[in-house]
Amino acid sequence: MISLAGRTAVVFGLANKRSIAWAIAQKLHAAGARLVITYQNERFEETAAKLAATLPKGSIVECDVNKDENVVAAFAKIKEKFDAVDILVHSIAYANREDLGGSFLTTGREGFRLALDISAYSLIPIVREAAPLMKNGGSIIAMTFYASTRVFPGYNIMGTAKAALEHEVRQLAGELGQKNIRVNAISAGPLDTLAARGIPGFIKMKQIHAERAPMRRNITHEEVAKTALYLCSDLASAVTGAIIPVDTGYHIVAM
Repeated sequence: MISLAGRTAVVFGLANKRSIAWAIAQKLHAAGARLVITYQNERFEETAAKLAATLPKGSIVECDVNKDENVVAAFAKIKEKFDAVDILVHSIAYANREDLGGSFLTTGREGFRLALDISAYSLIPIVREAAPLMKNGGSIIAMTFYASTRVFPGYNIMGTAKAALEHEVRQLAGELGQKNIRVNAISAGPLDTLAARGIPGFIKMKQIHAERAPMRRNITHEEVAKTALYLCSDLASAVTGAIIPVDTGYHIVAM
């Protein structure tokens, strides 16, 4: 059994109980980790508080990753409570609805900037603040999707954002490796989340995935969370800079 007893995990990206971030938080907690769950703003505070209350010693911190000062302030609060951070989970993605679906050529400059800023760039300031607190090394996980390298109708600008995010994972892994900080990403198959609702044709995407994946089914939140637990544990002590697919094999299928 994997134990994360005595370790502190900070999880970004909680929107509701169907969030991948929440599935991961529960799994890390079950393994013994102390949890800090961040929420974007007042709109999500009540949900975050209710969910964190179900995890003994779980705490919440507000953090709008679109503002550098908020990231700095969030980690200042975390530092007040904990001597160190051992695990960081980045499960954040956002794009304007009008930039998902339709023609990619219609993507505006501001929509492009917003999607890349929140979905990809946000990893950098978060890690910049977290890394000094990872005094004994640590594990950083980001969430990506196969659209980073392939065309998925309806995903559009988010595919570009995921491609940028994956490069950041490799770049940060190279820079932080000597500090024993590992940086990896999980490329999950389609899952029912709040963000997924905004993707045109998402139901069809799930159907095709289940029909064509070697295992002939969709994935579950639990399966993503179990992979995250592995990456956060000592079992993955030599794994960094990796993009690990959790997609019932869909990434190997050509037709």
